[in-house]
Amino acid sequence: MASSSVSFGRIRSHMNRLGHFSSVTSKTLKAELDCETMKKNKPLPEFISPRLQSKTNIVRKGQKVSLNCSHQNKSLQITYSLFRDKDYMGTQDSKGKPVIFNLSISEARDSGPYQCKANISNCQTYSHKFNFTIVDPVTTPVLKIVQNQTNLYITLHCISFNGSLPINYTFFEKGIALSPVISKHVREPAEFNLTKSNTGEGKEYHCEAKNSLPDNARYSDPVTMPSTSGDSCPLCLPLLLPLLLLMLIIILLLAFWIRQKYKARKAMRDKAPRDYGNTPIEVGIYANVHENQADTQPVPGLEPRQCVSTAQDETEHSHEIHYATPMFLEVIPESRKKKAHNDNKSGCVYAELSL
Repeated sequence: MASSSVSFGRIRSHMNRLGHFSSVTSKTLKAELDCETMKKNKPLPEFISPRLQSKTNIVRKGQKVSLNCSHQNKSLQITYSLFRDKDYMGTQDSKGKPVIFNLSISEARDSGPYQCKANISNCQTYSHKFNFTIVDPVTTPVLKIVQNQTNLYITLHCISFNGSLPINYTFFEKGIALSPVISKHVREPAEFNLTKSNTGEGKEYHCEAKNSLPDNARYSDPVTMPSTSGDSCPLCLPLLLPLLLLMLIIILLLAFWIRQKYKARKAMRDKAPRDYGNTPIEVGIYANVHENQADTQPVPGLEPRQCVSTAQDETEHSHEIHYATPMFLEVIPESRKKKAHNDNKSGCVYAELSL
């Protein structure tokens, strides 16, 4: 009798345990069914999907960013989990406040997609997918001023050689915008024409280049408008400089050639042999002429000149200078000879020759 009562007690206890387990299981299943049912039929705040956002979705490599995950329910403890595609990134608990996940963009896969999961009372909801866009920053643009051949206007050229496209360009004069935004979807310079009436000497121009990356505008170095006063041919000077240089080279070559030729001729004169062997004969001739003339009657007004000679050392090339006063007799025709014979007079004509 006692044994039967013990067995009955065990059976009853076991049945109570089974009842409790079935009660818990039924409550859990009921909660899950209620979660799915309420998400479909009763969109209360605790069953609304969380919100995933960032201050910007345009980033560059190496940039640190933050993702905020929040829910409209401010009264329940919510567990937030972040996923990048299928990779688990972390979990944070919060009540009434958004959670912040800090990230670093270092490669292409870091752009996403990201999703945030909110776990509320065994009910899980997911946010919409979020993606970052990785953009390469623009580099400092280069500004050039191009003179038009017609000389009626100038063209401003601006280009940034690096940076994700499209790139927007704007031209400025001392901080004042001259042009609208010029967008380029290919890597080519933006151009803006200015008429001569709108330009002036000494004016400074620069350009701005930026793409979709925020707070990353770049400005060119200022370029000053070149002087055009009194210059109707802006290309003349660059063309004349090589010509002038060529003329200078030709003049220097000619001067060098003339100098070398002069030195060569002088050297030939210095090396040429000097023969003064005939000098005594000539001196003798001049002396004979002078002596013969001394026997004749002197001519009034003409005095006989002496022979003057100068001599130097043989190594210094001796030189002699001689002066003579030759006398020439006039040939008298036969008729005059007879008359002179009759008159017993003879005449002669003298001429002075200086050597």
